[in-house]
Parts: sequence; structure tokens; C-alpha cells
Amino acid sequence: MFPNLALAYLFLYICIALVVVGVILLFAMKMSHNGKQRKMEWYESKQRDYFTYLQTALTENRQLKLPPGKLAPLERRVIQNKLIEWIDQFKGEYRDKLIALCRESGFVEHDLKELGRLRYGRQIDAAYRLGGMRCPEAVPGLMELLKDEKPGPMAIMIARSIARSTVRQGELKEMLEVLLTKGKSIHHLAADILLETSMDTSKMLIELLEDRNPDFVKVGLVAMWGQAVPEVMPALHKLVGAEQRDVRAEAVKLYLSASPALRDETILKLMQDADPEVRAEVAQALGSKHASGSIPLLRKALRDEDWRVRYNSAESLAKLGEPGFEALCQAAVQGTNVEREIAMQQIESTMQHTGTDHRAVEQMIAYNKKRLLYDRYFGSPIDHRTSKKRTGVATVGGDYTA
Repeated sequence: MFPNLALAYLFLYICIALVVVGVILLFAMKMSHNGKQRKMEWYESKQRDYFTYLQTALTENRQLKLPPGKLAPLERRVIQNKLIEWIDQFKGEYRDKLIALCRESGFVEHDLKELGRLRYGRQIDAAYRLGGMRCPEAVPGLMELLKDEKPGPMAIMIARSIARSTVRQGELKEMLEVLLTKGKSIHHLAADILLETSMDTSKMLIELLEDRNPDFVKVGLVAMWGQAVPEVMPALHKLVGAEQRDVRAEAVKLYLSASPALRDETILKLMQDADPEVRAEVAQALGSKHASGSIPLLRKALRDEDWRVRYNSAESLAKLGEPGFEALCQAAVQGTNVEREIAMQQIESTMQHTGTDHRAVEQMIAYNKKRLLYDRYFGSPIDHRTSKKRTGVATVGGDYTA
């Protein structure tokens, strides 16, 4: 019994010793980190005049140089961090000057060596800085690091560094291919990383949209948002009929937003699509594009089995002026149950919204026209200031005032 008790005491003492050592190490690391941060802040304050010189020299036709004298390693790191920060902010000639200064100062050469080290932490730090300095020769090493990296934030950072550094379209596509293996739903993030490149992305977008890999197509579609690239419209038009449901839906959204005018046969085909998301997007676009010729099609869509299609169709009819509002009134009186319900809901919303501001003459005229139509189909108009119906209003389904 006594040997077991002694062994237990020994184990307890060892655990206490390990805990104490661990606390001391953590405290020492914290003190070291705080000391390093204070020193970096001091160096940044020391180099304030130098940073002012750089900002002035950027606008002048002269070569940028480091401060005179020998710089401590941490002091060089402070200057490098500031240069990377400005490289991200500036473009054109200013950015090129800052990148050239990074090369002449030896920052690029040092981090290329760090990228080849065995220590993971130093590799990751170097990968971030090389991307910030737009270093094309670092791309092969960054690519190998990305292939070995597990899915997570570090993989995203390395991919972003590759996109910023590369000057070859093939490397950019290879990076996308590797990155897309790091997660199932990162197409939006991959598109954002793709647009970090300094190269012209128009050719790349066309190649992605025409690729057989649906993941590449999805990235290309996401990257297309906010990009005015007329050359991709033929490829985008083909994707409107793609077999993959999510690809087709995203292509339709882009196609509708990019096309100033839609052909009647195109509208009819899309409104008959089996995917309700596609039909809903088309119904919404018809109102935004003020396609008054599609009123019969929207009126028919009020009976669609999907509530999003019905809702968007009613909203679009309300945007199409007097003819669209009259189509809503007819649907509210003559339509089926679901058609009547969505039409009346939109009519009341339109009347309340339109009647809140009579300051603009055009708004007042438009409201009066809709009020006359409302009177014709339903009797006395709604009093929108009190949100109650006046006495003697004839509602859909009969007059209950008697």
C-alpha cells in the first residue's frame, strides 16, 4: 500500500511541476510578445519621418531608398510591413515603385529563403509577405505549399498570395483547381481571390465559363458579378440552358442583369423552365426592365405553383404602370384563389406605398390613375392614412354593407 501511495505522491508532484513550468513558459512568451510589440511601435515612431519622405518621393521622379545606416532586423520588418500595406492601397506607378523598393532592399530575397525553410510558421509568414510584395518567382513554392496545406484559413491566404503574385494565366487556373479541393462551398471565396490578380481577367473568365468542370464554371459566374466583360456574353448565353440546376440559375441571374433587352422567345423559354428559381428571377427582371409587353405572361405567372414566382410577378406588374396595375385588379376579381390572394396583397401594398407622398407631381398623377382603376374594380378607395376602408366599400366577393 505504502509504495502505491508514494508513487501517487510522486505523480502528483510531477503534474504540479509541469503545470508550473507551463505557466512560466506562457508568461515568458507573453512578456516576449509584448516586448516585441512595444519595440515595433517604437521603431514605427522612429521611422515616421522616413514614411513621410516615401509618400513625397512617390509623386516625384526619383528612386526610393531605405533609411541610411544599419537597420535592426525588427526595424526592417516594420518598414516592410508598411510597404506591403501601401502596395495593397496604391495602384499603377506608385505600386510599382514600392515593389521595386522591396526588391532592392532585399525583402523579397529574404522571404524567398524563408519560404524554403522547414519551420511551418516561418513558411506561412513568408508566404503572406511575398504575396503582399507581388513576387512572381515565389509562385512555384507557394503552389507546393498550397497543395500540402489542409483546408482552412491558411490555404485561403496562400491562394490569395498566388493570385496577387502570378503573371501567368495557367498558374492562376492551377491555383483555382487546387483551392477548390480544399472545400465544397468556397466558390464565392475563390472568385474573390481570382479577382486579386493584376492580370486582365476577361480571357480567364471566358475560359472558366467554357470549361467542362462545373466548379470552374461556378467560380466564373460569381466572378462575373460587377464585371463589365461583353466578350463573355456568348458563353453566358449558352449556360442559360445548362443541365446543372445551380449553374443554370446563376447564369440566368447574370444574363438578366447584363442584357439591356430580352427577346420574347428567350423570356418565354425561361418562364417555362423547370427550376422555380429561374422563373422567379425572370419574373423579377421583367418589372425592373419595364417590359410592358410581358404583362400577359406575368399575369399567367400569378398562378405559378411556386410562391416566389407569384410574388415576383405581382411586384413586376405593379412596376409596369397603369396597364400592369389593371392586370392586378383583373386578377384580383377574376382569378383563382392563389391568384386573387397575391394580387390583392400587392394592390393594397402598392396603393399604400404610392399614396404616402404626394409632393412630386408625377407621383400624384400616377397615384390618381391607380386610384381610379381601384374605384372601377372595387368601389371606394382605401383610406391609406388610417389603413381602414371607408363606409360603402365593395370588396371582392360581394358587397357586405347592406
